[in-house]
Amino acid sequence: MTAEFTAVFRKVPGGYVGYVEELPGANTQGATLDEARKNLIEAAQLVLEANRELSQREVTDHDIIREPLRITAA
Repeated sequence: MTAEFTAVFRKVPGGYVGYVEELPGANTQGATLDEARKNLIEAAQLVLEANRELSQREVTDHDIIREPLRITAA
């Protein structure tokens, strides 16, 4: 799966903090901007995996339909 999100980084004493605007819970920090970027990708992947796992647990006893959803946001 490939998706595009908005990463936001802020310089702080000791490095950078970052988060994904569209993905609550995906945030991180790093000593350098490159490190913060790398860490944010990992954080976002972990949040998406955890959300998918939680969702699958909740619907195991239900008749569900799963399909791709493509969204274009302004």
